[in-house]
Amino acid sequence: MTTMLSSDLPLPKIGRGKVRDIYAVDDDRLLLVTTDRISAFDVVMGETIPMKGAVLTQISAFWFNELEGVVPHHMISADTDEIVAAVPALKPHRAEILGRAMLCKRTTVFPIECVIRGYLSGSAWKEYAASGTLAGEKLKAGLVESEKLEPAIFSPATKAESGHDENITIAKMRAVVGDEVAYTLESMTRAIYTLGEELAREQGIIIADTKFEFGRDKDGRIILIDEVMTPDSSRFWAVDSYKPGQPQASFDKQPLRDYLDAERRAGRWNGDAPPPPLPASVVEATSKRYLEAYRRVTGKELKI
Repeated sequence: MTTMLSSDLPLPKIGRGKVRDIYAVDDDRLLLVTTDRISAFDVVMGETIPMKGAVLTQISAFWFNELEGVVPHHMISADTDEIVAAVPALKPHRAEILGRAMLCKRTTVFPIECVIRGYLSGSAWKEYAASGTLAGEKLKAGLVESEKLEPAIFSPATKAESGHDENITIAKMRAVVGDEVAYTLESMTRAIYTLGEELAREQGIIIADTKFEFGRDKDGRIILIDEVMTPDSSRFWAVDSYKPGQPQASFDKQPLRDYLDAERRAGRWNGDAPPPPLPASVVEATSKRYLEAYRRVTGKELKI
């Protein structure tokens, strides 16, 4: 399977994120193409990670299928032959989009990242350790790093075009989208996370935290969009090595982050673009992490 740094398809390109390219199919449908780009510390690397785009697309497809009847979502198909049949212009590009494309319903996107935290980690731990709060709201005293939060904490953020999203209070979220939408987004977020956390745990993975996006479809329904409980949108830990009171090894970009941290400490990288070139060993180790995450979540090897 060829790797992809950037896509070039015969459809109008209407968006480009750090990892995904978004194309308009028609008034009702989008094509999401997940490249093999990878970012760390808000910088996109120059190298691609083999199979990463397919892993992210197919993990999302797995979850969308699991969520049928739980929440409505935007996926029409992540099967390449079904997509080519539905969008004939893509036929000459089948090899390029193999496994990495998803045909989706178009929506009007809410400008909120719906973050839910089942464990105290990352930026949430840093804020709590400094001030005993999360997004400015008090948490109980005495929590330790990576501790399970019961119940899980809904912690919305504003969507940033570049750089880090900014944590906001639920009151601020209500001011942005209104009380009724805020209630629906939180309820849907909790329902998705509850199901996902339970199923992933059975496969040996803790989903420590994750984030979802939602949009309103042409019929006015609020539906789940974008990616779902992937290693890029979530913090995955291994159940068998979890120990509260310390950081946990993650299932995604850890080899990449470790390498970049070492380059910064050695004074060879200042943390800004352009990033240092990645050794083949780091690329290979990161690719294996993504494939292992797919295998753990779905219980199967990824076959494209």
